[in-house]
Amino acid sequence: MNNPSEISNIIKSQIENYKKQTDMSETGKVILVGDGIARVYGLNNCMANELLEFDGGSFGMAQNLEEDTVSVAILSNNNDIREGMTVRRTGEVLSVPVGENLLGRVVNALGEAIDGKGPIEYAGTRPIESEAPGIIERQSVSVPLQTGIKAIDSMIPIGRGQRELIIGDRQTGKTEIIIDTIINQKNTNVICIYVAIGQKSSSVAQLTNELMRNGAMDYTIVVSATASESAPLQYIAPYSGCAMAEYFREQGKDVLIVYDDLSKHAVAYRALSLLIRRPPGREAYPGDVFYLHSRLLERAACVAKEYGGGSITALPVIETQSGDVSAYIPTNVISITDGQIFLETELFHSGVIPAINPGISVSRVGGSAQLKGMKKVSGELKLLYSQYRELQSFAQFGSDLDADTKARLALGERIVEILKQGKNKPVKVGCQVAIVYAAIKGYLDSVEVKNIKEYEERLFAKLENEYGSWLKRIEDNYFEESDEEELKAILKEMQV
Repeated sequence: MNNPSEISNIIKSQIENYKKQTDMSETGKVILVGDGIARVYGLNNCMANELLEFDGGSFGMAQNLEEDTVSVAILSNNNDIREGMTVRRTGEVLSVPVGENLLGRVVNALGEAIDGKGPIEYAGTRPIESEAPGIIERQSVSVPLQTGIKAIDSMIPIGRGQRELIIGDRQTGKTEIIIDTIINQKNTNVICIYVAIGQKSSSVAQLTNELMRNGAMDYTIVVSATASESAPLQYIAPYSGCAMAEYFREQGKDVLIVYDDLSKHAVAYRALSLLIRRPPGREAYPGDVFYLHSRLLERAACVAKEYGGGSITALPVIETQSGDVSAYIPTNVISITDGQIFLETELFHSGVIPAINPGISVSRVGGSAQLKGMKKVSGELKLLYSQYRELQSFAQFGSDLDADTKARLALGERIVEILKQGKNKPVKVGCQVAIVYAAIKGYLDSVEVKNIKEYEERLFAKLENEYGSWLKRIEDNYFEESDEEELKAILKEMQV
């Protein structure tokens, strides 16, 4: 039998070496669940937008903090949450994976790979909500973001760090403009992020295949929250995409992010808000639907060099009903952005593709980000095109038109023809300058409208094969008198 003093020594040493290890975590119980929303009782110290963990491993985001309960948006489609389940606070806000390894991948709103290529090793995580850069950190937009689309680069130019809205009815070519813009960023060191909100899975797959075919997935991330996913996942998708973009911007890189589209995002947020019993406002949208988009789009900016440089250019998309740009969500987003590109159904059906209406399309900062050559030749273009659109509506009533009106209409027809463009055929900025110059300076007057496409192809081939140095000068932001004289000589050669 052991000595009692020995036993007491052992007990003493155990008491001394005993470390108090208790894991404190606040838990609650699910009292109601349905439609992607859970109501939880017992989380008295829960924070707004806090990440909460359910028993089965699913996560949710705290939305309404009420007196006794918390309304939680469920961030999974598994339907594995039941009444009576335990919910645990994590003390963290919702974050998504970020890093270089996301490039070329298709991920869901939580940053998890859904393209069947295995898990992603990421550089870290980042909260989906973060503060937009302040006024001091920003600098004015001065570098162009070339879309490769003649009508946009000449009349409604976009600069790096700008927010340009693409707006129009369904089936007017909004997504095609975006695909062409992403393809045109090849070899420009611009990283692209495409956020699909509430779209068909087949549409997202088709878009991804198109980007792959054109070699654009190497510098693109696709964030997909399709129509089959719950309203909370569709609601967080654009914020997740923006967090991924901010990771690259902080490294001084330029990012292009597309939100396709924000009208479906607003609808998802309306569904979420009504389910958690927030009071409805105009068109049943909650009162903070403006803040929903303003806090997202304000995160797009061109940051000054002393704060790390880099930029995020946002291209939000809005779908209108019967061309009504004065509806609630379109007017909200128009007032937040730095301009809009309006696509018109009538133009689309009459074969003018891209179907851009230059009358109400505008870029509020892009002019200062245009290259010299494009700025010089495109000044007159928008005016001449708008005059043509106006004259055209009057000319159909009159039979005997004076010579000046006939000349303006003939010039307008040629301008419309040169601005037409096939899909996935971005045009180099030098070639754009040459064809626009040819149209406004009368070099196309002797060319039949039906032969303009063929003339354009010959001109582009000639420039590519024989005048590569001239194209390079335009791209390097030169357009001196000598360059203009050389262009005149090229266009004279074309007329022979």
